[in-house]
Amino acid sequence: MSSENERIDKFLWSVRLFKTRTNAADACKSKQVLINDLPVKSSRTVTVGDIFKVKQVPIYREFKIIKILNNRVGAKLVAEYIEEITSEAELQKLKFSQENVNLIRDRGTGRPTKKDRRDLSGFFDDK
Repeated sequence: MSSENERIDKFLWSVRLFKTRTNAADACKSKQVLINDLPVKSSRTVTVGDIFKVKQVPIYREFKIIKILNNRVGAKLVAEYIEEITSEAELQKLKFSQENVNLIRDRGTGRPTKKDRRDLSGFFDDK
């Protein structure tokens, strides 16, 4: 069922780090996937024990390959194939940046209406 090595794009898709294999290949092309701190092509093969990094703005998440697989697995089974070894400080940076984005504007509020803009301009233009 599992071979000794697998293409990095297929592996990233199989362990659910990317929604599609095309997205995984595009991430490799745009240098968002690193092995040994070097960008890799999507055809690069990975083996058990390899450590790779995937860019998730603003950090790189780091993973170690435990087992190789050929087919996509359910989310509950992913832990059998990869282990996240990203430092706690980096994960805190990621959490902070994700929380900070939501403080700017409530999700779903959309653009202000004409009335909202008139009220705002009246508020700021008042002297």
